Amino acid sequence: MNALFAAGAGVAAGWGAACSPQSRGGATTSERDEGASSPLKAGGGERMPVGFVGHGAPTLAIDPGKGGDLARWSKNLAQPRAILAISAHWEDAPASAGTTRVQDLMYDFYGFPDELYQIAYPSPGAPELVRRIGALMGEEIRQEDRALDHGVWVPLLHMAPRADVPVLQLSLPSREGPEALFELGRKLAPLRDEGVFILGSGNVVHNLRRLSWDDPQGVSPPAWAAEFDQWVQEVIDRGAYDALVDYRHKSPGLRVAHPTEEHFQPLLVAAGAASVKRDPVSYPVEGFEYGSISRRCVQFG
Repeated sequence: MNALFAAGAGVAAGWGAACSPQSRGGATTSERDEGASSPLKAGGGERMPVGFVGHGAPTLAIDPGKGGDLARWSKNLAQPRAILAISAHWEDAPASAGTTRVQDLMYDFYGFPDELYQIAYPSPGAPELVRRIGALMGEEIRQEDRALDHGVWVPLLHMAPRADVPVLQLSLPSREGPEALFELGRKLAPLRDEGVFILGSGNVVHNLRRLSWDDPQGVSPPAWAAEFDQWVQEVIDRGAYDALVDYRHKSPGLRVAHPTEEHFQPLLVAAGAASVKRDPVSYPVEGFEYGSISRRCVQFG
């Protein structure tokens, strides 16, 4: 059994409960080929929320406690027809689509436990979603045969552990600027009514230079981290998306909270997708880890 679930027996499971992710090599060739061509599931009709997940360190994959928080979140949501993920770990403009076939994951980290490099997540591809996004964008979307990076598969191990929901990753066109990222989300918003769960993946506060390895549970976050995290919540609660988009001028201590901005910017895409209709907002996970890394997750709708 995969170490994640061996350690986490009894933890609430998310979409597709009662099935663990496979180790590398666990899927047969025929199973992988079949998954590569799986169509989007029929159904839907229920308006899906939009999410932003604080994916934290790659060790989230084998942390049953923190992973259980994500599982409980998704357990309370309708199962989507597909997941469209935008991760901090793939910056490319214009927005491009990743793989639509099952392939080995991208282990885009180093120096972590060996078991992380043995995890498989053979979710089906979603080629129909690529075409639909192109229609919404008014142009053909460039596609790359790029595997899912850890900003996507690590949280989905807990949120959709059966790996039977089609997943498509869309690149983060960060160099186009905050306004364009928000507008990208607005263009993607119709997917919510088509059963697609739009998920931004990053961290509300992310400064690896100021980690506190002595505080893995984030019991005592520094004032600058707590202040930035609280500002984000207050702005979202008020629906003040103009301020969120203008975070470079409006947020407190940006350069301490984000020496680089890629972990914050998927939130702009998620907020854009939510802004078309004012939805209730909730925070299924809050708090910090390693001192100052925010675990805040946001659900719009």
